[in-house]
Formats: sequence, C-alpha cells, structure tokens
Amino acid sequence: MKRSWKWIASIGMMSALMLTGCGSNEAKTEPEKEVTSSEKGKSYKVGVTQIVEHPSLNAALEGFKKALEDKGLTVEYDVQIAQGDQNNNQTIANNFVSNGVDLIFANSTPSALGALNATKDIPIVFTSVTDPVGAKLVESMESPGGNVTGTTDTHPDAIPNTVKFMAEQMNVKKVGTVYNAGEQNSVAQIELVKKELDAAGIELVEASAATSADVKQAAESLAGKVDAIYIITDNTVVSALESVVMVANEHDIPLFVGELDSVARGGFAAYGFDYYDIGYEAGQMAVKILEEGKKPSELPVQYPQNLKLLLNPKAAAEMGVEMKEEWKSTAELLEE
Repeated sequence: MKRSWKWIASIGMMSALMLTGCGSNEAKTEPEKEVTSSEKGKSYKVGVTQIVEHPSLNAALEGFKKALEDKGLTVEYDVQIAQGDQNNNQTIANNFVSNGVDLIFANSTPSALGALNATKDIPIVFTSVTDPVGAKLVESMESPGGNVTGTTDTHPDAIPNTVKFMAEQMNVKKVGTVYNAGEQNSVAQIELVKKELDAAGIELVEASAATSADVKQAAESLAGKVDAIYIITDNTVVSALESVVMVANEHDIPLFVGELDSVARGGFAAYGFDYYDIGYEAGQMAVKILEEGKKPSELPVQYPQNLKLLLNPKAAAEMGVEMKEEWKSTAELLEE
C-alpha cells in the first residue's frame, strides 16, 4: 500500500510540473498577438486649428479626416476655429500643447504659424498654406526640417493661367483685388499676381480689408476703376466673398477667384483644384507620422494636383460676361 501511494504521488507531481510548463509557454506568446497600434485599439488625439470657416477650408478638414478614417485610425479630434482673431489663433495652439495632443493639423498659414510658435516638438501637418518657405514654416519644399510639413494650396500654373485668360480672352486692362495685407499668405500671392500682370501689360488696383467686415467697402472702392476683380485665396476676403459677388453683379465686373469653391459661391472663373484633395493628402502624411513613426522633416511638402478651369455661366450672365463657345471645350462649366 505504501508503495502504491508513493507511485500515485509521483505521477501527480509530474502532471503538475507539465501543466506549469504549458502555462509558462502561453504567457510568453500572448504579447506577440498585438502587432499594430490599430489592433491594440490605440486612440490618437489630434488638435485641429483653423483660422476661419469657409467652404474651402472646411472641405480640406473633411479630406484630412477621411484619410485617417480610411486607414482605420481611431482619432479624437479637438476642432477649434479662431474666427479670424490672431490672439485666439495663438491661444488655441498653446492649449493643444498643454493638452498633450499627438499631432496638430493646421488649416491655413496663420494657423500653422501659431502652432509652430507654440511647439517645436509635437508634429504639425498643415494644408491651405500658400508659401510655406516664405512664411518660414519649412526650410524648403523638399526638406522641411523641424516638426512641420504638409500640403500647399498654390499650384505653380494657377495665377499665370488666370492672368493669361484675362488678357487673351477678355482684353482686361485693369484688375482690382481685395486682400488682407496682414496675411503673409496673401502678400506672397499678390506679389505673384503683380509679376504676371506686369508681364501682360495689365495694371493692378489694390484695396485692403483687415477684417471680413471691411470687405464690402473695399470691393465697392474698385467699382468704376477696373475691368475685372481677382480675389486670391485670402482667408479674410473669402470668408466674406458674398459681399464681393454682390458688388461684381451690381456693377457688371467679371469676378475671378482663386479656388473652385468660390466659383460655386458666385465667382465667374477660377483655375483651381479641390481643397478636399489637399486635405486628404495632408491626412495621408499624418498617418505616416502617427502610425509609421515618420518625422515631418522626412516628408516633403506636396503641391496640389489636377488644376482645372471652372466657369460659372450663371455668374457670367449676372456680371455681363458673354460666354464664348470656345470656352466650353477648354473649361468645365458649373452646373446650375
């Protein structure tokens, strides 16, 4: 009996040791099941700073979010609009840094500058920025340096093509423009416009608007002095574009604009692209930073793609512009 008892005890101890060994092996393999941050259920905090609300900037934000959604990222967004106020703009950026967001999406030049003033560590991805180098956001388009990169809303051919259309298709001699001289984004564009107009022998008449409330009066000051009005992608003016459209319609002045969304809001013509697309491309860059561990300095600034001419026949009628048959073969017409 004693021998039988010892034999049974020995078998029990061996079984226990075998079970302990199996449990140990399972504990070692469990961490290897979690491979990616998405599978871990990681959630990112992204601060969105936007200087004002208008359709183009809003479309860029939609595109940005869609790019992250398409990659399956779980993101908590904190969207803040500065309402055109530079103090608000800087406060928003400072708060994002205090809250420890994983990335800042800066939608406009002032927004990007405010974010860069607030942090040199948190990754910043911008869009709707006209001159990233001139604004000193990046060292160069190819090698941004620092913690900032993104997509620009300047296509190299947009302004030259617009001026060429004015000169060759409409025989324009004087062009009026309204812009905020306090926006570096706008100053850079106006310099390009001047250069192209000078080369075409066209005079530029300028009017400034520091706030959206000043836009209508500035536009009215151009009436009777110009053959056409050209509104660039100035955030202050575009946010109050209906005021300019009203003046253009009342005085039969063709209104050229810098973005396709502004054609839909009543502009006559624009060489442009979809802001949704440059927002989406910026979102793809954010994915590389958040998921792949890329640094902003490793991602070159991207130009917009697919430039096209969009004409608004209804606006043309309101502004006394006769639509030429030949335009229909070279431009896309806005559907009513």
